Amino acid sequence: MEDPRPLIVHVVYRFAVGGLENGIVNLVNRMPAQSWRHAIVSLTDASEAFCQRLARDDVPIVSLHKPPGHAVRLYPQLFDLFRARRPAVVHTRNLAALEAAVPAWAARVPVRIHGEHGRDMRDVDGTNRRDRLIRRIYQPFVHRYVALSHDLEHYLIDGVGVPRDRVRHIYNGVDTERFRPTSLGRVRGEDMPDFGADAFVVGTVGRMERVKDQANLVQAFLLAIRDPSEQASRLRLVLVGDGPMRGELQAMVKAAGAGDRVWFAGERSDVPAMMRGLDCFVLPSLAEGISNTLLEAMASGLPVVATRVGANADLMEEGATGFAVPRADPAALAAEILRYAADPARARRHGAAGRARAEQRFSIERMVADYEDLYARAIRVR
Repeated sequence: MEDPRPLIVHVVYRFAVGGLENGIVNLVNRMPAQSWRHAIVSLTDASEAFCQRLARDDVPIVSLHKPPGHAVRLYPQLFDLFRARRPAVVHTRNLAALEAAVPAWAARVPVRIHGEHGRDMRDVDGTNRRDRLIRRIYQPFVHRYVALSHDLEHYLIDGVGVPRDRVRHIYNGVDTERFRPTSLGRVRGEDMPDFGADAFVVGTVGRMERVKDQANLVQAFLLAIRDPSEQASRLRLVLVGDGPMRGELQAMVKAAGAGDRVWFAGERSDVPAMMRGLDCFVLPSLAEGISNTLLEAMASGLPVVATRVGANADLMEEGATGFAVPRADPAALAAEILRYAADPARARRHGAAGRARAEQRFSIERMVADYEDLYARAIRVR
């Protein structure tokens, strides 16, 4: 007997550690199993360790090992996959996976949805004409669009020309049970250095690549610790994540002689514990869609300092849960870090306000309900 539950096939470029991919894991884990089935298709590869974050054992994961370049050589394989599995919905995410909408159309998949989650170094401000043209070319193969920030919503409507009624804005949600503060304040995570009770620990979480611009944070930290104030001497920095920029960041710290004040934690599976080991969270990115880590920091009860890009300013409440600064401006970043270090009580107040905002506006339950509604409505229409 055929399973009556609609199947959603999520198509991504790579299924590994990342905000976009973590959002899929949260969605799959939380959507009611009695109502929906899921499959994940990675155009390149899938991290075995990351796949273990899926709590369900009925989610097939297919890696197609796409070489560099256009995915047209994968069209027959994708067509056969869609025809064999007969999904109700194919949901592609970001430009790198958009072209899978063509074989989904050819296979007569009833609903084809595309999500825009953020930008990369090639198009940090959404002005790349080639990327806009590609999105316009593929528009006829997509029924509905999901924009994770108002910035991306306006980009799709005004920049790409997608009709307004085909775009839906859905914020990511955060697991406020997994990410939560403790009543004890900052708590040192496993193998985290003992910075001392008087330290003010600043940190960030993210893949170390240019668009995340951890170099901006390192430069800001090095400026801050040279400040003659007492709070500057208490500053410590934690960098959680790995990637191609790690060596360059470590060289910057070493050249400044600040190695005893900076901890490179590497890629971690215990990010909630790492968050609870901080006094302040910093997001120094050049571009963002909607940042999962920013929401996770707020849910963890941390004040945040973030660059004014993507949805960062939408997620925060300026002056109440944190502060936004211009991107690529280490001096502005350093100034806000020092302000929090000088007034830990305000940092705690802003962290508590951020926690409340995450619970009220960005719950994972709300995100799941929005996606269920999107899928159900689209299936009924088609």
